[in-house]
Amino acid sequence: MKHQMTLNVRVGGTLGAFVAANVGDDGAYENVSEYVRDLIRRDKERVEAEGFERLKAELTVAFAAPESAYETLDADMIIRRNARR
Repeated sequence: MKHQMTLNVRVGGTLGAFVAANVGDDGAYENVSEYVRDLIRRDKERVEAEGFERLKAELTVAFAAPESAYETLDADMIIRRNARR
């Protein structure tokens, strides 16, 4: 389901000047909405990349473990283990 949201944000001082410098004829964005959407997209990408890096780190540790560190599990054992969490 696609959600739309209207945001009202008040910025002034140096933040307002910074936004103004990035919007309009002299800026990289046509309007403030476009600028904010891009900031949100970039933050979303950052959060997803951090999650991916955490997963890669966990997998690196798992694959570096010696064969003796692994144990054979069947589906019932995994279900019971995960039910306790």
